Amino acid sequence: MALRSRFWALLSVCRNHECGSAAFSTSSKPAGKPEVDPVDNEAVAPQFTNRNPRNLELLAVARKERGWGTVWPSREFWHRLRVVRTQHHVEAFVEHLSGQIVVSASTREWAIKKHLYRTTNVVACESIGRVLAERCLQAGINFMVYQPTPCEAASDAIKRLQSAMTDGGVVLQEPRRIYQ
Repeated sequence: MALRSRFWALLSVCRNHECGSAAFSTSSKPAGKPEVDPVDNEAVAPQFTNRNPRNLELLAVARKERGWGTVWPSREFWHRLRVVRTQHHVEAFVEHLSGQIVVSASTREWAIKKHLYRTTNVVACESIGRVLAERCLQAGINFMVYQPTPCEAASDAIKRLQSAMTDGGVVLQEPRRIYQ
């Protein structure tokens, strides 16, 4: 109880404008600008720290893991498109070199599923390709690698997914790495 009365007394003192000390500034004058020497202001830092983790990938200078030559699928990519077709659904996602899934689209999502007659046919794969292409462009991913198995490459559904991705503006081949 004593703390509460002290608090209200202190608050009333701070709100009292006749009092010489106030907690908040009540003047209408803006604070003065600190004087800065123009020569010091134009100095360029001798070292630059890049804080964008994808900047080297966008410049095609970032390192790509090569892995072993006998390993399939190849590990030489920054972003890879993976398509998983099950009995009931189609799922496509973009995987980063680190193994994290960056962007995904699936017929399990209600927003996609409600527009489809079936969730596994050719039209479903094409719809997934369109949605994934739009999400990739929104995330800033314009290039990615797609390495289908020979069985997948012969499938009409996968061909339609690839064409929907390329029509959406995504290139399914990454630029070559620039070695310096």
